[in-house]
Amino acid sequence: MVDYAISIAYIFSMEDREEIERLREEIRRHDYLYYVLDAPELSDAQYDALFDRLVRLEEAHPEWITPDSPTQRVGARPSSEFRQVRHSTPMLSLGKVTSEGEFLAFHNRVCDGLNLPRESQIEYACEPKLDGLAIEVVYENGSMVLAATRGDGVVGEDVTQNARTIKSIPLKLREAHPRVEVRGEVIFPLADFRRMNEERAASGEEPFANPRNAAAGSLRQLDPKITAARPLDAYFYALGSIELSGRAEPTTHAEELRLLSDLGLKIVRYAEPCHGPKAVARYFKRISEQRGALLFEIDGVVVKVDDIESQRRLGEISRSPRWAIAWKFPAQERVTRLTGIEWRVGRTAAVTPVALLEPVELAGATISRASLHNEDQIARLGIRIGDLVMVRRAGDVIPEVVRPMVELRTGGEREIVPPKRCPVCGAELVKDPGDVFRHCPNVSCPAVVAESLAHWASRGAMDIDGLGPKQIEQLLSEKLVSNAADLYRLEPQQLISLDRFAEKSAKNLIAAIDASRNRPLSRFLYALGIRHVGETVSRLLANRFRSLDSIRAATENELVAIDGIGPEIARSIVDFFANDENRRLLEELSRAGVAPKEAPVPKKSLPLDGLTFVITGTLSVPRDAIKKALQEAGAKVSGSVSKKTNFLVAGDSPGSKLDKARALNVEVIDESGLRKLLEKYDVGCVAISGS
Repeated sequence: MVDYAISIAYIFSMEDREEIERLREEIRRHDYLYYVLDAPELSDAQYDALFDRLVRLEEAHPEWITPDSPTQRVGARPSSEFRQVRHSTPMLSLGKVTSEGEFLAFHNRVCDGLNLPRESQIEYACEPKLDGLAIEVVYENGSMVLAATRGDGVVGEDVTQNARTIKSIPLKLREAHPRVEVRGEVIFPLADFRRMNEERAASGEEPFANPRNAAAGSLRQLDPKITAARPLDAYFYALGSIELSGRAEPTTHAEELRLLSDLGLKIVRYAEPCHGPKAVARYFKRISEQRGALLFEIDGVVVKVDDIESQRRLGEISRSPRWAIAWKFPAQERVTRLTGIEWRVGRTAAVTPVALLEPVELAGATISRASLHNEDQIARLGIRIGDLVMVRRAGDVIPEVVRPMVELRTGGEREIVPPKRCPVCGAELVKDPGDVFRHCPNVSCPAVVAESLAHWASRGAMDIDGLGPKQIEQLLSEKLVSNAADLYRLEPQQLISLDRFAEKSAKNLIAAIDASRNRPLSRFLYALGIRHVGETVSRLLANRFRSLDSIRAATENELVAIDGIGPEIARSIVDFFANDENRRLLEELSRAGVAPKEAPVPKKSLPLDGLTFVITGTLSVPRDAIKKALQEAGAKVSGSVSKKTNFLVAGDSPGSKLDKARALNVEVIDESGLRKLLEKYDVGCVAISGS
């Protein structure tokens, strides 16, 4: 009788397992129809009923839950940090062009590289350039095993748990192959972006700056549940390394897109083949005209040589392919009215003007403020309050005032008068001779303290995740902190009593603060906010003196002896460490357990020690990547050309720096020349990679 009961239980159990598998396949099919094809067959209620049934069965049989089950998109524990992962093949960045003439020059280079006449009608594959966060997703035997950001192109961050929450990224492909790496873009759809910003504004939260920042910030949340609450989407446009079973590898980019679609991945529907450069120009014009009607933000068009064998023959340069280019849209401009000026106090106590504008839609975002930099910029532009002004988003990101529409003035416009007193604390402002900024002399000015804490927590400094302007404002208003040292004395219970802080978020912030106690010395120095001391000078100081005590004891003469540090910077450093209030802050930080890691003793001289580089013009690789590679090899990277400059790295449109370099007989090299130089000095070129 017992054996019979066991047999019955086994039969029912197997029926449950079969139903679990059937429900999973059914839900995956409906996810594909809804999130990829935009062609749902079920109502929300019908879909929810299927999903709820699967949840109940898996709760009854937890031993059968698999990572690729639709129920497992959300549920992982928050991470304390993102693990770094190396891409099996680099995720290349793209060179860019901004005109038909520049694209024709790219076409000519392609023809030359393939030993074809320049009038050849190359078959190109064209698609909109999505403005989001690049991602790679790896599948083994059809199941997702890894998702990573592009990072520096060679090493990215593991965001697998967060990517699993994005419904348009399948956990299981429609075909199972040994290994498939796919590359695409995580985006924030425009309608959802506007809706979420309205909700954030209504709840008193800071709106997202633009869809790209919103997508990047959402995917890089340490808690996957926060990512899951954001309406992210993903499109795929390329393959990495692949190992297919029973299917031929693609020979063209068009075939790559078909494979991606067959696997169940979402691709951009606007991708088209274009026969020759004239067809590409027509495609670019048409996409430019359709840009405002698209559901997502784009910043140009990507043009690729369609034939994959031709791509291999063309190869790459400086981690950028010779067979593809980004044809970027020109910066968008709009006319709006300047309604006023807001004077802001920054962490260095400098008071800077911000233009207040009548809200205007520009490049996918509502612009109501724009930077004016300083008083000299106001004078150069000659703008007045009440002017109609031309506004542009530099790089489609940073709003700036281009010029006033002087011809449209009515006579009612008013001159802009800089303030004499601090707009926050009321202290009388000071302005040193030759300085473009007025400064607040009050070291306890709330604005200075808030900006200093924001700088302290920033990624380039102590990198305290979750400590943003809103949180800092709360901590200051509740008098829980008055300086950086106070952060390290906070307890979770103090945070839980504040608005928008739950037990989990409070513990996460405390953990992030604790994790910052032993950052490298260079980052600690940068976090201190010493005037004229940025990331480069901080690195120079850390490498030269290696300990905080040695830097504090350094004289102006010792500091000036360092290549890259002049008298003004040296004086600022000495003054900072001589200031009683700064000395008290350093003592408090030490008592609170903040101990920056001393810089290691260099084992040998670096290959580019003693060489100074200047970078100018438009390059196919982000300047920061080139700068980082040079600095890691021992070189100094300067912002201006002088007699001390050894090499000028010049890209397209190099401007006046090229003229000055030639006048001073400074050697000028392009990206190809830089790569040869690095090879000559045995510097690993892999360091120069796209972002």
